[in-house]
Amino acid sequence: MENPEIIIIPIIFGVIFGIFYLFISARNKERLALIDKGADASIFYGKDRKVTPIWKVIVINLATLMMGIGLGIFIAGLLTHLGLDEDIAGPGAGFFMAGLGLFTGFYLTKKLNNDA
Repeated sequence: MENPEIIIIPIIFGVIFGIFYLFISARNKERLALIDKGADASIFYGKDRKVTPIWKVIVINLATLMMGIGLGIFIAGLLTHLGLDEDIAGPGAGFFMAGLGLFTGFYLTKKLNNDA
């Protein structure tokens, strides 16, 4: 094969399509099974259920991720200034702080859902 990287793009789109297809079909089968057993259709669209809007969840997680990456870059700069190898300090601090930011965003979102 002359250009094996060309095959990656269809694979990515295929995986994304497969995930959405499985999500939609599983949700449809689950709802049909509940209706088949006699469950009321209002359980899918209940007013009593408090749901945090998805845009708030995305904003919180994206903000904490960006703060974590920024802090990781800053810490990596400090570590290289102290004498640690730049090839180790950069990715290590960046990935660690990005993960910590996502973890913090998860807990902030969980708290937001409990307050809503």
